[in-house]
Amino acid sequence: MNVYEKTQVVQKSEIDEYNHVNNVVYVQWIQNIANEHWQELTKGVESIDYVWFIVRHEIDYKAQAVLNDTITIKTWVGKTEGVKSVRHVEISRGSQVIVKSQTTFCLVDNKTGRPKRITEEITNLLLGKK
Repeated sequence: MNVYEKTQVVQKSEIDEYNHVNNVVYVQWIQNIANEHWQELTKGVESIDYVWFIVRHEIDYKAQAVLNDTITIKTWVGKTEGVKSVRHVEISRGSQVIVKSQTTFCLVDNKTGRPKRITEEITNLLLGKK
């Protein structure tokens, strides 16, 4: 399993009227780390003729993060077959997991806009095997 992670501190702009991180911010963090991981996995790949579209988000909120919390966001790719791939994300404060998510992506041909079967080459990219 190829895990990508980063650590960050909760900013004032991410806090809502209930004095904790707004749910929309968690979704943005999930999207951001997925994009960052994909950029890392595809570094040095000359031409990519496909894109990923989200078809499903599942998010479990276990606890809340608040201003100045240091959080760790981890992501990895799970089940990948056909035209779909599942990406997992965990957001933690210390040893406590506060958010878990699964996002199902569909691979789409960049030219036709139609779903595209995930090849062994793409699977190897997702698993960090260039």
